[in-house]
Amino acid sequence: MKTKKIILSGIFIAFGIILPMFFHTFNMAGSIFLPMHIPVLIGGFLLGPLYGGLVGLLTPILSGFMTGMPPLVPVMPIMAFELCAYGVISGFLFEKTNKIYISLIGAMIGGRLFAVLGAFIVSLTLAPKVSPFMFVFGDLAKAIPGMLIQLIFIPILIKFTTKNPEIKRSLAS
Repeated sequence: MKTKKIILSGIFIAFGIILPMFFHTFNMAGSIFLPMHIPVLIGGFLLGPLYGGLVGLLTPILSGFMTGMPPLVPVMPIMAFELCAYGVISGFLFEKTNKIYISLIGAMIGGRLFAVLGAFIVSLTLAPKVSPFMFVFGDLAKAIPGMLIQLIFIPILIKFTTKNPEIKRSLAS
């Protein structure tokens, strides 16, 4: 099972790097559609909190160094905090409740709170001019399309994968 989770983690990280590249190639704003968030949240649901958290932590770091997206300072470390929380919280809540929407909304809220923590740490170290609350919540309205995409498509994908006996058996073994 550990090998399978490591391989699936790598696949989710790859999707988390490739999807934003696709969005930027076709001039579709990543900050509006949040394409990096989707594989991380799905990874949390399907792999659990530990591997989901690792996917969330590593995806923006690797993407930042490999593609320059997100920018290494100040965005990448803040996104690492946020996406790590998405993976941990979605995985933890789904394991405990088996409720998709509770897990998803809890992760979305918790991730934003961890982004504030990340922005606060970045403002104390790498980028003193960053205002943590403005950085995280200033463009929140702009991200509504991405949040709606998450609320519509992630539950469909999770229901499909957890109800499909072949996929469920593959994830369990």
